[in-house]
Amino acid sequence: MPTYGERDLAFARGKGCYLYTTSGKKYLDFAGGIAVNSLGHCHPQLVKILNKQSKILWHTSNLYKNNNQELFAKELCNKTFADRVFFTNSGAEAIECGLKVIKSYWNLKNKNKKTIITFKGAFHGRTFAALSAQKNKKYSEGFTPLLSGFKNITFNDEKVLLKNITKETAAIMIEPIQGEGGIRPASLKFLKYIKKICIKHDILLFLDEVQSGFGRSGKLYAHEWAKIKPDILATAKGIGSGFPLGACLATSKASFGMTRGKHGSTYGGNPLAVAIGREVLKIISNKKFLTDVDVISRYLWKNLKQLQSNYDEILDVRGAGLLLGIKTKQNNVMIANKLKKNKLLTVPAGDNIIRLAPPLTINKIHVDQAIKILNQTFKTLL
Repeated sequence: MPTYGERDLAFARGKGCYLYTTSGKKYLDFAGGIAVNSLGHCHPQLVKILNKQSKILWHTSNLYKNNNQELFAKELCNKTFADRVFFTNSGAEAIECGLKVIKSYWNLKNKNKKTIITFKGAFHGRTFAALSAQKNKKYSEGFTPLLSGFKNITFNDEKVLLKNITKETAAIMIEPIQGEGGIRPASLKFLKYIKKICIKHDILLFLDEVQSGFGRSGKLYAHEWAKIKPDILATAKGIGSGFPLGACLATSKASFGMTRGKHGSTYGGNPLAVAIGREVLKIISNKKFLTDVDVISRYLWKNLKQLQSNYDEILDVRGAGLLLGIKTKQNNVMIANKLKKNKLLTVPAGDNIIRLAPPLTINKIHVDQAIKILNQTFKTLL
């Protein structure tokens, strides 16, 4: 199906922060597979782990016990707020699982809480429930009628949020940093306010950290900057550094309705994915690694702000950690294509944003190279 349109660039191999065409042209990858390749391309430790596991066992299904899967779940729980984990193959599946956690919780409580609050500009995936939750015409056009039960309100607005809280509010679902919506971070104050509202009104807090999680913000999960804990969290993308993997994390309290037979996945948590995920978690959750991400992200931020001061074409630089956006006057897709011709890969996002989501392993040399290409490209727009 031609859902991706025409594409004129193909890569033969990748190594670290670079991608190479069949003719040997080298591209600096600041798209990162759309914030997926957290450890870059073909990380030696991940290649070793995948090669080793591929010779042992690929798939058995979840009809059987998987010791490594249980160990991975325990490791995730030990490093987060969670008590329970359900493994998926993608972020969209993790979102779907989280929505079922919410529904099962209130159904067992026999309470008439059936509305989930979401926010304008959100992106939670391409599944039918996700389309219904985010209510974005760009993605939902042609797929109506959507599911009921979602109330979409203004992002980062405490007064609007409070006004929309009712006895029927079951959960609040939010990305700590909106990705597709234009790299818009929720303020730490707003996240703290949401948590207070959830406690006061007996509401579940569901965080979508599919894009902002797994070290991208300089902490394992972005909500840690606000010093809050959710009831449910969807994670994917960086968790497998390119291998299809996702997870829905939850507290025991929130997930008590997810009993035997309530949910399932044929491939979720398969031996190959779990082997990769455990190694990625081991590398990324290291304190020094996360400190390095924080340091290099601040270096990139400083250089982008300097670039902004040099060009009226750049209206804003926003985001957090290594999930950053450049808002431009001219069309962002056109500029992203110019950057691509200059051998820098980026990803357009909403609100006319050029998204930067490089591997978390970048260093100052990579940043300087990216800034040089950005500078050369913006010069041509004058």
